[in-house]
Amino acid sequence: MSSEKRVPLEGYVEYSPEEMQARIKAFAGNLKRRRTVRDFKDSPVARELVEQAIIAAGTAPSGANHQPWHFVVIEDADKRIALREAAEKEEQSFYDGKAGAEWLDALSPLGTDASKPFLEHAPVLIAVFAQKRGGVEAGMDKKNYYVTESCGIACGFLLAALHEAGLVTLTHTPNPMRFLNTLCDRPDNEKAFMLIVAGYPTDDATVPEHALIKKPLEDITTWL
Repeated sequence: MSSEKRVPLEGYVEYSPEEMQARIKAFAGNLKRRRTVRDFKDSPVARELVEQAIIAAGTAPSGANHQPWHFVVIEDADKRIALREAAEKEEQSFYDGKAGAEWLDALSPLGTDASKPFLEHAPVLIAVFAQKRGGVEAGMDKKNYYVTESCGIACGFLLAALHEAGLVTLTHTPNPMRFLNTLCDRPDNEKAFMLIVAGYPTDDATVPEHALIKKPLEDITTWL
């Protein structure tokens, strides 16, 4: 027997067609300004901004509404140093041949390398963990579903929220990332999913010209 219980929809606002157009254009235009940045000032970011961004990420849809994610904000200087050292070790292996020629060729226009100073110096560093087991309430031990998809959406929400706040961001995924479980004291049933770096750009920050290339609507959309 289903245990489903329904409640009235709250919070929905229906806008006029004109306002809908204006809102979506403004939203899309704002996201078009988002860039992946690797040059961060050491200016601090208010904790409340980070908290609100994580709250926004936590509203993402998820399999069975289990919300299979956990966000660890790493502030401790020693942990950041250890994180950078572990990540750069994995990255060096990646660039020394682990990635393969085709992957490295694809990355070459972006100018990335094994050096990741932002992991130590950027004001905001968030490790996102995907939970294999959990549930709709803390402390549950049920199987989680569509974990990768759910965490991917949550990270997208988090990036959009940080951008909306006026910060620049970067995503980092060293592989493997198992060292993050130890560093962040997370259990074995969680998998490090992504590192999200955020803060203010330096006055001389640059981005690769290659990163400005975005596929047009007709290349990413099919109407049937």
